[in-house]
Amino acid sequence: MKITAALVKEKGAPYEITELELAEVQAQDVLVKIVASGLCRSDYGERNGNSLAFPNVLGHEGAGIVEKVGSAVTSVEVGDHVILSYAYCGKCRHCRAGHPSSCTFWLTVNNQGKNVRGEYVLHTLEEEEVNNFFNQSAFSTYSLTDESNLVKVSKKVDLRLLGPLGCGLGTGSGAVLSVLKPDVGDGIAIFGTGAVGFAAIMAAKLAGCYPIVAIDLHDQRLQTAKKLGASHLINSTSTDPAALIAELTAGVGLPHVIDSTGVPEVMTQALQSVSHSGTFIPLAVTKKHFEVNTFFDLVFGNKKIRGVLIGDTIAKDHLPNLIDFYERGDFPFDQFIKFYDFNEINQAEKDSLSGEVIKAVVVMDQSYEPPRRSG
Repeated sequence: MKITAALVKEKGAPYEITELELAEVQAQDVLVKIVASGLCRSDYGERNGNSLAFPNVLGHEGAGIVEKVGSAVTSVEVGDHVILSYAYCGKCRHCRAGHPSSCTFWLTVNNQGKNVRGEYVLHTLEEEEVNNFFNQSAFSTYSLTDESNLVKVSKKVDLRLLGPLGCGLGTGSGAVLSVLKPDVGDGIAIFGTGAVGFAAIMAAKLAGCYPIVAIDLHDQRLQTAKKLGASHLINSTSTDPAALIAELTAGVGLPHVIDSTGVPEVMTQALQSVSHSGTFIPLAVTKKHFEVNTFFDLVFGNKKIRGVLIGDTIAKDHLPNLIDFYERGDFPFDQFIKFYDFNEINQAEKDSLSGEVIKAVVVMDQSYEPPRRSG
């Protein structure tokens, strides 16, 4: 079938709204009509040559409506509302242990440009193979994907909002709720207040953390962080965050620290802010490095650095929980989302990179009518 997609023809090229061919539904496949998709920093990285081959169709924060299912599909049916996240095998020991983002075959099914069977599902009208991303390629009007990618959600919530839960917002919240699992009253610091940082702040508030320290360069973002639950704000252009956190905690530091900036100097400050027996989680997608002295930074004080991919959650459980929190007013992520028409995708990325917009969402289906929110 013919679809419309934002094609990236070569490394660094802009998105081009283009007509492509999408493969037919097979037994294990699900065809989803994409309503909207969030833009993530990872999309920008891949557009500029992080790992994928070209041409490709990016997008991995999709949300839409199931239009057709293969004969072997059991968990969703036509008409279901779904969030699209990443693919996983479901059979390796990591998947069986409840850690699908650690799937042994994660790179194969998400970053090789093919579906879980090793097939290209996208082609140009001239029959050139096009790489997909996260087994969803959500920057398109339709996605041919797998059951593992899909999280069924309530039809009572605006689908246009939900895609970012599948990556950025699920990452920040999962790092707190599923990995750090703070006790009530534990302190936490979040370096960088973009979408991932905001999700971590809201999750920390849900968990009963105190203090919740937000660090950023921009006062406007810090004020939003305060509205979302931060108790202390640090503008790092005028203050050394590690020194102020040491002062705030009588030199002890905080048991939980997250960085979403990926800036080496900032990650160093973040690690310096961790208390004895504390944990540092660097979440940013970056090729940059920062230096660690294994004894003085980690061994002395029993400190930990923990890698966390997409929140290390079971998305089919975690994302509906986030929606429940949102419905109760406890996870108000709609406050920092801005919608763009699909053909404005290049501007949406530009505004995201400049910091003008925290979370840009491009809307493919302009005919979609969101439900009215009660209250």
